[in-house]
Parts: sequence; C-alpha cells; structure tokens
Amino acid sequence: MMEKMIFGRFIPGDSLVHRLDPRAKLLFVFLFIAIVFVANNALTYLLLLVFTLLVVFLSKIRLYFLINGLKPVFILLIFTFLLHIFFTKEGDVLFQFGFIEVYEEGLRQGIFISIRFLVLVFITSILTLTTSPISITDGIEVLLGPFKRVKLPVHELALMMSISLRFIPTLMDETGKILKAQMARGSDIGSGPIKERIKAVVPLLIPLFVSAFKRAEDLATAMEVRGYRGGEGRTRYRQLDWRLIDSLSLLLLAGFTAALWYFRT
Repeated sequence: MMEKMIFGRFIPGDSLVHRLDPRAKLLFVFLFIAIVFVANNALTYLLLLVFTLLVVFLSKIRLYFLINGLKPVFILLIFTFLLHIFFTKEGDVLFQFGFIEVYEEGLRQGIFISIRFLVLVFITSILTLTTSPISITDGIEVLLGPFKRVKLPVHELALMMSISLRFIPTLMDETGKILKAQMARGSDIGSGPIKERIKAVVPLLIPLFVSAFKRAEDLATAMEVRGYRGGEGRTRYRQLDWRLIDSLSLLLLAGFTAALWYFRT
C-alpha cells in the first residue's frame, strides 16, 4: 500500500491541467477549498462531484489510479461517515437494531461531509500530481511575494513546502522497504492483539526516523556545498508565464461558484 500512495508524487504529462501556470493552479485549489463550503443540499453536492470529476478528466489522471493511491484516505472517509451515522441524533429514525439507531440527519450529514472531504482530497491530489515540486515552490513564492514587505521569509517558506512535498513519497517508499525487511525477519504488524501491534511498530519507526534525519542532513550539506544562501539576490532560470488559459480556468471556477450559490437553499 505504501508504494501505491500518491501523496506528493508528480506525474509528467501534457494535459490541459499540466500546462496551467502553477500560480493559477494554486489559486484554483485555495479558492476551491473555500467554495466547497457553499454547498448545502443534494444538488449542490452533486455539482461538486461532477465538477471534480471534470477536473480529473482534464488532467488525464486515471480515476482508478487516483482511487487506488488514496486508499488510506478512504479508510478515514468511511470512519468519518460512520461517526456521523451513529452519533448524530437528529431527525426521523430511519433504522433501528438494538441500541443502534440511524437518524435521517445523521445519514445526510455523513454523506455530505464525506463528499466534501472526498472532493478536497481529489483536487489537492490533482495539484501535486500535475505540478512538479519546483513549480509549486515558484508559484508559492510569487503569490506570497507581497508579504516580503513585512519581512516574511517567503522564499524559505516556499522551499520548506517544496521539500516537504518531495520527501513524502520518498518516506513512503522507505517505509515500504523497512516493512518488507521486518517481515522477512518474521515481524508481523498486521495481526495479533493491539498491544503487540503497537510494539511491532517501534522497530519500524526507529529506522524510519534515523533515515529521515540522515536524508535531511545530507540535503543540508549538499545545499551548503552548492552555495545556497536563501532567496536574497537569486535569479530565476524558470520564468512563469500567465496565459489566457490560466485566466479562463479561474473564470470557470467563478462560474461554478455562481451556480453553487444559485442552487443552494
């Protein structure tokens, strides 16, 4: 499962979404996160799902690949859904079995919150899958540029975000290798009592932390050797180019927002 996770991975391509300026994609995602909360009924949540699937289609990322890489998220999604089902006690009782009661409002909130969570995960995953970490760094740095006037270390913040995104798949791969090595030595994390499973995780975490610290130290040494001194006085090899298609993508999002607002109750 660790090897199939897509958090932080970048898949090169030539789709419409790949060709968008990273600034446009970042603005799109930030605005979409706020727009999701406009939906408040079945029709608007259906529009959210359709719009998200349209973005996935335009990115040319296979839906099966996306779902397969987000299996751990779906476990959390199901858990969230069940929490709303069993702990929201409002509306009419739809189902009752012993002490278990499912209420109308609990089912409604469970479905709506799950859809909201799902579309957010899909859209943010499309951002990282279609945008290289370097492009994300450049986009964040440009968007946060005005904050340099208040002495905010914009370049350093963008660099940290980029390194974090880049190291997520690396750490996942490292976790998979350590897990296989432990299994080859007879360790079994997936079975046994909870107490024994927690004990079995410790031999997995220690080498993972040691490896992560070693990678961080090697990266810091490499940056120092190459003369990295922060963003002051640095020039850009890659120039961002805002085109008509980037403006149209944000206009599309604005039109979608207007539709959500029109159909909300």
